[in-house]
Amino acid sequence: MRHLISLTDLGTDELAGLVRRAVLLARHSDRARAGGTGPDRTLDRRRIGIYFRKSSTRTRTAFWAAATGLGADVIAYGPDDLQLSTGETLQDTARTLGRYLDALVVRTNGDVAELRQLAAAGDLSVVNALTLDEHPTQAVADLTTLAEHFGDLSGRHVLCVGEGNSSARALALAAALTPGLRLTLLCPEGYEVPADHLELLAKTGDARLVTQVTDPGRVAGPVDAVYTSRWQTMGVPKADPDWLRAFDGFRVDAGLLARVGGPDTVFLHDLPAVRGQEVTDEVLDGERSLAWRQAFHKMTAAMAVLEYCLLDDFPGTPS
Repeated sequence: MRHLISLTDLGTDELAGLVRRAVLLARHSDRARAGGTGPDRTLDRRRIGIYFRKSSTRTRTAFWAAATGLGADVIAYGPDDLQLSTGETLQDTARTLGRYLDALVVRTNGDVAELRQLAAAGDLSVVNALTLDEHPTQAVADLTTLAEHFGDLSGRHVLCVGEGNSSARALALAAALTPGLRLTLLCPEGYEVPADHLELLAKTGDARLVTQVTDPGRVAGPVDAVYTSRWQTMGVPKADPDWLRAFDGFRVDAGLLARVGGPDTVFLHDLPAVRGQEVTDEVLDGERSLAWRQAFHKMTAAMAVLEYCLLDDFPGTPS
């Protein structure tokens, strides 16, 4: 039994295998949408629970589509559907669900430590579909999008603009695990990826190509991809009522792309977007945008992650 609670659980080869498998599953899924045969039913007769305490459009639907597309049965739980809401302990819930399910996909208001407790108590795989401190399956989707577009990621440079939120933190860990991939985190002062998280990078992989700056003028282009996220993650209010002032100059618009990019620079966004705030319509809907393909890869990444957790012989493992 394997889990994906944090990218710190993976090695370089394991992450590369997930990305490689997701790219292949995308080809099969594209073929199915065109009327051909889809991916093999590698998870036939498996049972997967999807437990989301927070709102979700893409990730929840992506995991449902991924699981059913691979032949699994799915049950979805809302924030008040489990007896956790009435006082049952996390450990007792995990021990119970382990009698019914093979895997539980969780989006929570808590942190990675909460999911580790869940995994330790129950006889089932646990997948992190977003905690306050990390969004690992999003990073797999991000790398899959880039790998499908560029091929080899070694020598590529990604600029991640905006708040150092769970998506940015996961992307930093993923970059440290991807040989030769350079990542620059451009975050407003006071909204950076926390220092203790950056310290994890060296323990996880090679952190030498991951840097963080707070001054947009310090970014040297051309970069291969510009990435941004919603500044107000999950719509949670920030402590400072004037927080938007800190983000002046961090919106991704045509001017920023022209300054840091080149003719082949692409744009990514993990969605949902607040149009006109962190990104303009011109960029999000423009010909450089891979955001919608990136949203599709939430499903292919979910497929690869579920296979990785549940199959002894994971198809993404190098032969």
